[in-house]
Amino acid sequence: MRENKVVYGLIGYGGMGRWHTEILSNVPEAVIGGIYDIKEEKREEAKEKGFSVYETEEAMLADSDIDVVLIATPNDCHKPIAIRAMHAGKNVISEKPVTLSSADLLEMEKVAKETGKLFTVHQNRRWDDDFLIIKKLVEEQKLGHVFRIESRVHGSRGIPGDWRKEKVHGGGMVLDWGVHLLDQILYMYGDRKIETVYASLTNITNQEVDDGFTAILTFEGGTEVLVEVGTNNYISLPRWYVLGKDGTAVIRDWQLTGEIIRKTGKTEETVIPVKTAAGLTKTMAPRREDTIVKEDLPKVSGDIADFHRNVVAVIRDGAEPEIKLFQVMRVMKLMEAIFQAAETKQVIEFQDQV
Repeated sequence: MRENKVVYGLIGYGGMGRWHTEILSNVPEAVIGGIYDIKEEKREEAKEKGFSVYETEEAMLADSDIDVVLIATPNDCHKPIAIRAMHAGKNVISEKPVTLSSADLLEMEKVAKETGKLFTVHQNRRWDDDFLIIKKLVEEQKLGHVFRIESRVHGSRGIPGDWRKEKVHGGGMVLDWGVHLLDQILYMYGDRKIETVYASLTNITNQEVDDGFTAILTFEGGTEVLVEVGTNNYISLPRWYVLGKDGTAVIRDWQLTGEIIRKTGKTEETVIPVKTAAGLTKTMAPRREDTIVKEDLPKVSGDIADFHRNVVAVIRDGAEPEIKLFQVMRVMKLMEAIFQAAETKQVIEFQDQV
């Protein structure tokens, strides 16, 4: 450590690498000791931004000043770099997904145990405001028993034109965005077990890896969760749609536009039918205004810098890691079940070990 600050070495200076330098600027307990990227132009870019740069990965790992190595490379590179870094005596943060399979993750966990080093994963969307709002509503039972949750992200430009399109690098939307949305759901529901998994993948704009997916998870206790990622959606569905026995909540977008509608308890003795093209319906008629109440979404704010503050506290003070490896393993196995369900076109009974 340098003056009681945890010193970071950053491997990978692409989009996420640059993002981490911005986040870490808000964490005074941490300092970036240096950056390495396999591409010379990226190293030059880092120099121009005022960072110290290593010419090789080996030079960074040999630097006794570095406390923790942050890996922000393509997905297939996470495992070998993490193992080398831990063997070199460094703590390790991996970008998500931590690796490409649960078997790989077991190997990485083994090295972490052998070396006694911190090994964690940047599951940063646990701090997203939209997720924290939904988590609060569910935990406080604001809507009564929640029987269905829909969590979606939709775009219309396909997969970005880089390694995320390529299977060899661990591309595709299950590994790219699915890992976030699934982690949020499992984190929110804690030790509630998943009973079944069904899924389908899309290959509209890319034939090598999935450019979208829909997964349906059934949880112990009767809650059904739909998780969906789409990259060819020109009209986006809501980011969150939550159905409870006593009400419904919606968050439509990243700007947190949405509302809660709950029933007041007043009964409708007489329902006025609504006219449709082919006849009248009472079942689908709108509720009378005095039987429902419309409320604003609660205000909940997260701070992604808390992830790095936790890492500092773990390394410097022996605190408990916020992102635990058993949680990461559970998400990895769930993603594998999604691929299996999509390939076999069958409902998978998930062997869930919380």
